[in-house]
Amino acid sequence: MEALSGILYPYKDLIGSIAGIVTIGQMFSGTFMCYDMYKQGDTGGMGVMPFLGGFIMGVLNLKYGYMIRDDTMILVNFVGLALSIIYLMVYFNYAQDKVTVWAKMGLGGAFAAAVIAYSEMEDPKVVEHRFGLILTAFMFWLIASPLFGLSDIIKNKSTEGLPFPMIFSGTIVTFMWLLYGVVLKNQFIVVSRRRGRSRPFNLSVP
Repeated sequence: MEALSGILYPYKDLIGSIAGIVTIGQMFSGTFMCYDMYKQGDTGGMGVMPFLGGFIMGVLNLKYGYMIRDDTMILVNFVGLALSIIYLMVYFNYAQDKVTVWAKMGLGGAFAAAVIAYSEMEDPKVVEHRFGLILTAFMFWLIASPLFGLSDIIKNKSTEGLPFPMIFSGTIVTFMWLLYGVVLKNQFIVVSRRRGRSRPFNLSVP
């Protein structure tokens, strides 16, 4: 990675700008899902986790961006967090079981708050590394979450619960952030991008 980082470093700002632009563009892929909910008048079998996961990742990645003092990450995740909140509001509006959705949103918010609180109390010498570990672990869980409903997808022979626009755009976005992680020599960005190419939802980036 050292050699590749040295080759790419002169293009750091360009790679970061492209990664930021394609990511912000991908963030708007959630509007397709919201439009489908508007036309159907309900969530169409889509779970809340794609939107809730985007919200949590937005919060945590924004914090991580401040930790490593990277302006590109801060800007992208700020926009992603704002859009995630809008998407959650739309989803909640069309959800039939609002109590369950509200409970999941509460748990997600509590988890994000707990991690942020931990980062404020942890030793500054180790907090960046440990926060990165938590962030990466949560991302791996998000990546694996669609597999939890794999049996239903096979049984119903329907992929309605898998948002193709976000899967496709997420592949492009994760590749750009993989390059950016190599340039920054940041192992957490590199690892999460390698694992994140199949993510069904990727509103925010590490």
